[in-house]
Amino acid sequence: MTDRNYNIIAEENATPIKMWTQGVPVDDGAREQLLKTARMPFIHKHLAVMPDVHVGKGSTIGSVIPTKGAIIPAAVGVDIGCGMMAVRTSLTANDLPDSLGHIRSAIEHAVPHGRTSGRRKRDKGSWGDIPKRTIEAWRNLDDGFQRLVESAPRIKNTNNIVHLGTLGTGNHFIEICLDQVDQVWFMLHSGSRGVGNAIGNHFITLARKEMQRWMINLPDLDLAYFPEGTDHFDDYIFAVEWAQNYARLNRQVMMANVVDAVRAIMPKPFDAELEAVNCHHNYVAREFHFGENILVTRKGAVRAREGDMGIIPGSMGARSFIVRGLGNQESFCSCSHGAGRVMSRTEAKKTVSMEEHLNAVSGVECRQDIGVLDETPSAYKDIDKVMEAQKDLVEIVHTLKQVVCVKG
Repeated sequence: MTDRNYNIIAEENATPIKMWTQGVPVDDGAREQLLKTARMPFIHKHLAVMPDVHVGKGSTIGSVIPTKGAIIPAAVGVDIGCGMMAVRTSLTANDLPDSLGHIRSAIEHAVPHGRTSGRRKRDKGSWGDIPKRTIEAWRNLDDGFQRLVESAPRIKNTNNIVHLGTLGTGNHFIEICLDQVDQVWFMLHSGSRGVGNAIGNHFITLARKEMQRWMINLPDLDLAYFPEGTDHFDDYIFAVEWAQNYARLNRQVMMANVVDAVRAIMPKPFDAELEAVNCHHNYVAREFHFGENILVTRKGAVRAREGDMGIIPGSMGARSFIVRGLGNQESFCSCSHGAGRVMSRTEAKKTVSMEEHLNAVSGVECRQDIGVLDETPSAYKDIDKVMEAQKDLVEIVHTLKQVVCVKG
């Protein structure tokens, strides 16, 4: 027995894998996917695995992948810069109306969300007439976008400015929450939208072609990489940093629109951003760890240096947490990005009844249709056990419980 809060997976010809998963389930598929990554020759020291770990496309979600001299585009994935934003307001629970349906409707009207299938009409999840706030935010991105288009022309015809300030689908959401003293918070989850998806797919394909050209054998094609010092490496780093900036601005524009929408229907004036957090949980950054400058890819993980503020959401029926980092070096100063799935979306839709789902989200003003069954709380790990497993990575500052949830 040991007093450390992580377990170690060690295998010959692989770097160690340090797992902050005590008390939470880890499926065999995730372990195998992690081992494939650990066999890559440029992993720095060890992999760090968060308690929300589960199999992902390209790389294991809930993993921290430190690399030296190379970058794996599929490890970052296609929702580049996906993350969370939360703001505390001066409202309290007593200020909210008894019926929260009008607040949900106002938010849904203010922020494009969801997706329209087919090409004959505008996607409902994008802007038609682009609002002034979005145009102003795009000015911070336009020069970089033009440089991107020069190296990757296919990026030009994407949903770029028309997605800036929009939510998306899947597990992306906007919530009104109450904290432990009944203070009202606004919280949302989204990333770099259509343009980030196009950037990710472009470079993932390019990396695979490079591996074939150089006849490099990989344990998994999704581990195709760019060596540092190559043109493709530099182009990718520029592109991913641009997409991360887009994602951060996307959340800021959405949050401003949410605040305006609620202000328009609330009889009581209120302040917002008394306390604000905006953090990525799907990204790459240059950092210094164990005596060396490296690249750290957080695939479903949040940076948690000492004093860093972060957000760890549960599910649409569970608590969420505003946390402060403890600076644990062994985790590369990281923590989980949420609860983590225990069911695939398909499995959740097949096994969870609508009655079970409605019981799980009782008391939350939200959609109540079969389209959100894949996001039902039982599809996720127990958030309290996830938090216990990473008690040496972060401390809880605020505990939030949603009362309104908007899904795409």
